[in-house]
Amino acid sequence: MVLINLRLSCILFLASGSLILAACNGHEELCSRQYSKVSFVGAHNSPFVGCLPQQNQEWSVTRQLNNGIRFLQGQTHRAPVTGSLNFCHTSCFLENAGKVTHFLRKVKTWLDVNPNEVVTLLITNGDSVPIADFDSAFNRSGITHYAYIPPISPLAINAWPTLQELINAGTRLIVFLDSGANATEVPYILDEFEYYFETPYDQTDCTFSQCKIDRPSNASASGRMYLVNHTLNINLLNTGILVPDRVAAATTNSMASIDAQANLCSSLYGRKPNVMLLDFVDKGDVIGAQNVLNAL
Repeated sequence: MVLINLRLSCILFLASGSLILAACNGHEELCSRQYSKVSFVGAHNSPFVGCLPQQNQEWSVTRQLNNGIRFLQGQTHRAPVTGSLNFCHTSCFLENAGKVTHFLRKVKTWLDVNPNEVVTLLITNGDSVPIADFDSAFNRSGITHYAYIPPISPLAINAWPTLQELINAGTRLIVFLDSGANATEVPYILDEFEYYFETPYDQTDCTFSQCKIDRPSNASASGRMYLVNHTLNINLLNTGILVPDRVAAATTNSMASIDAQANLCSSLYGRKPNVMLLDFVDKGDVIGAQNVLNAL
């Protein structure tokens, strides 16, 4: 096998007498595209795996990545007694998926053996934990060297590198934190709402007939990427307690449903969503929908 360098250091492998262009996130067409112009389907509450009502996924994080998910979101809290930084849903008493460090090690292991993939983490800081604690968890996991550091902060939406440039530099992990980020102290953990706005979450309308800006409050869409919360919930007995609608997941995650809300959002903001965040990414046609969003 002979290694050949081409424009943008794209890798070609000589195998069985033919040249095969190494893809970026599975597609050659994405190599020259800026990160801020790529659309991802994301795993909402990626660490919370199982069949219980508070769990949002059925595949492990490694299986999510193996099946094409490149945007992983998760909620953190302080664990009782130990005080460790854990992935917990609402409370560590309700759902405790273990230490953030352990999750990050799984992502690092996957990145190690998949050198042409760019992965994004969006972390929710449920207990307003200091940024130094997140930095410590990343450093203990060994994943920090993969993290992208913008040359200036915040980076303009039209100044993001291409996927190929991120791959060439070895900075194939983009990290966002919803609260408590400090680029001066920890430059690779980016403030989500300096870069993104989000549509409303906790939706119970299966038609997803809106795409308004929910967070940050009073934000302008200009200059920000955006995340669409395409997750459907059930209001249990009208108590106000919401749980993910697992039964409807195949329909919610169908190409028709994802595409319909994405088109609505595109009509409002003049560009496609950067992220469609989903529960139960094993259901429906999420990768097919992602390919349509990227016109692949």
